[in-house]
Amino acid sequence: MKNNIIALFGNDAKRDESQYPATVPLYQILKERFAEAAKSMKTAGARLVAEWATDESGFGRGFGIYACYAKDSEYLIVKTYTPIEDLTFPSLTKKFVPAYRFERQMRSLMGVIPLGHPDSRPWIKHEDWPENVYPLRKTFDASKSISRAKGEYQWIRAEGEGVYEIPVGPVHAGIIEPGHFRFQAVGEDILNLEEKLGYAHKGIEKRFESISWEEGAKLAGRVSGDTTVAHALCYSHAVESMTGCNPHRRALWLRALMLERERIANHLGDIGAICNDAAFAFMLYQLTILKERILRTNYKLFGHRFMMDKIIPGGVTVDINSDAKNEILSEMDWLTNEFERLVIIYDENSSLDDRLRDTGVLTPEKAKELSVVGFVARASGQGIDCRIQSPFSPYDRIIPKMTVLNSGDVHARVWVRIEEVRDSIRLIREILNSLPDGKITESLTPPSPDKSGFAVVEGWRGEIVYWVQSGLKGEINRCMVRDPSSVNWIALEEAIHGNIVPDFPLCNKSFNQSYSGHDL
Repeated sequence: MKNNIIALFGNDAKRDESQYPATVPLYQILKERFAEAAKSMKTAGARLVAEWATDESGFGRGFGIYACYAKDSEYLIVKTYTPIEDLTFPSLTKKFVPAYRFERQMRSLMGVIPLGHPDSRPWIKHEDWPENVYPLRKTFDASKSISRAKGEYQWIRAEGEGVYEIPVGPVHAGIIEPGHFRFQAVGEDILNLEEKLGYAHKGIEKRFESISWEEGAKLAGRVSGDTTVAHALCYSHAVESMTGCNPHRRALWLRALMLERERIANHLGDIGAICNDAAFAFMLYQLTILKERILRTNYKLFGHRFMMDKIIPGGVTVDINSDAKNEILSEMDWLTNEFERLVIIYDENSSLDDRLRDTGVLTPEKAKELSVVGFVARASGQGIDCRIQSPFSPYDRIIPKMTVLNSGDVHARVWVRIEEVRDSIRLIREILNSLPDGKITESLTPPSPDKSGFAVVEGWRGEIVYWVQSGLKGEINRCMVRDPSSVNWIALEEAIHGNIVPDFPLCNKSFNQSYSGHDL
């Protein structure tokens, strides 16, 4: 991708040397050629990882417009600037589908306008916000309340004989976060699904700007509570890259240990919940027992059921001794035996087979077009796993196994999880058996002004992305967070086509994306 940019733009593409790590180059180009760069990336076979805006008026640069692309193990960022007098920039929606929501969010929260975007409706910022309020601008005072405006969201409509609508949410029957799903159907056949999210918006990216770099790890760990380890780790990697901080090897191994335990616990819960939505409650009960055992061990050995606040820039806050190591190894033996018994029951259950296979299909072609990540991508033929393509220690030595299926249905998304539970057990054993001695923390020197750091981590849902930028005084000027859900939610709308209404809970749970991680 780097060669494509250089060949296309030549000296007009200026490399930003303040971007770290050096393996993720950032090139500045003219605003008028922003979409041209996207076309080049599309031709090269890259995917759009994230697109975001920054208020850099403090540097005298107006607003920054950024797009991150990836192909295989290579990541590249393209940026341009738009002055305060002209807040427009060329939309990338004609080249990349994920830009559809990225750019609506940029317009809603930063007030920059994507020219050529087909949808001017707000995203994240609901219609009852005043139109001229942009929370990510530096002029916005987050300590003050804003007035409520009168507005109505314009849903996509379907018309025709026998067509009716089913509104689901935003408040749901289960103990889950809020999100609105609007169906158009004929009989039980779903014609269209439109999502409306943003009900769990907490102003997290804005909050980063008022706290220290050390406190940022705590906030990152609360972006999506079920992914607290992976988010805190990704934030820490981004900060470490721009400060030159290199945690000790023992800390790196302990981070991976926690990351894999988080993966196991969530996959166990998801598999059980999917089976429960197919009226096979036995699997939910049994897998919940296994998950609870993992969480209780987490609390005993790490001090928190979800291992929250255990990863910080520079290392980790908790260590384990030989007794704890042996306890985890023993637990993995127990888990393997119990889990494999349940996998056989799942695999031989004809009712589950009937409900899960060929339901909620996301084809490999559609998955690639939507740039989905994580188990959703791997169940639909996309070999994407940051632990393999962008490894950090110990994943450069202890190599994860990637399971890729092509059917793209609910069963495939379950089976990828099953294989990942198995492999995470293997990884944990290898991590513990090769755990180095040494310190678990390294001192962190705050970054100098006007630098940026980038990182990706494979959380249990998939690729998590953080980009952080220091301000004029070395403070946090911007922290961009891209949870896997930001690109995967829209795939649910595509996968539901041709299914019946009663199968929506199955499809939704098989994706199980984060409302909180998406809404920020």
